[in-house]
Amino acid sequence: MGRHIAFERLHNFRDMGGYRTAEGRAVRWGRLYRSDALSKLGGADLERFTGLGVRTVIDLRYPFEIEAKGRVPEATGVGYHNLSIEHRPYDQTTFGPEVETTAFYARLHAEVAADGVKELARALELIAAEGSGPLVFHCAAGKDRTGLLAALVLGLLGVPEEDIVADYALSELATARLLADWTAANPERSLRWPGWGRAPADAMRIFLAGLAAEHGSVEGYARTRLGTDDALIAALREALLTD
Repeated sequence: MGRHIAFERLHNFRDMGGYRTAEGRAVRWGRLYRSDALSKLGGADLERFTGLGVRTVIDLRYPFEIEAKGRVPEATGVGYHNLSIEHRPYDQTTFGPEVETTAFYARLHAEVAADGVKELARALELIAAEGSGPLVFHCAAGKDRTGLLAALVLGLLGVPEEDIVADYALSELATARLLADWTAANPERSLRWPGWGRAPADAMRIFLAGLAAEHGSVEGYARTRLGTDDALIAALREALLTD
């Protein structure tokens, strides 16, 4: 099956199925998706999205982003949850070339993991809940906040670290289209930071190494910081894994 699902206006919509765990099980296809902002859906894109049978959407953006850009169209009839996992607003479009790309993103993920514990815990509960799928979680570009939650989910399922890193880095395939959209919307401005829209693999490696150093593993972080217990991990694996 294909991991990338093509849309005209969505640039980073992916099925998270197919990844194998260390025990030899696999993530189900068609159960969990990650994306950039679903507020861009319309026309044929909306028809394609509706055809996926999505029941639940988790929007990881700030409320002010939703107010400015909109949310998944209500016509889809999905269960909608806004869980803003990032608590320190910033504007990457103001960065200059002196900001080191990998270090910035690794630090960003660590900050969100520290600040967004309540929202991340709730997101895991929703993903694991019976009847919640198919489910899509997304932010604006589908790479930073979305990439963090994807890493936590895959880690709790037992997917090897290099596959988690590879899933994160796939967002690089969307960088050019995201940049084109930003340029079209801001013709009077120019970006000075070469890291805008990037998802460098080493940023996720550094972030995961930091979790391991402090908590032992992704699961250790989820248990000690998010309050994740055996029942939730079992429910998550029951919902998302197949033999």
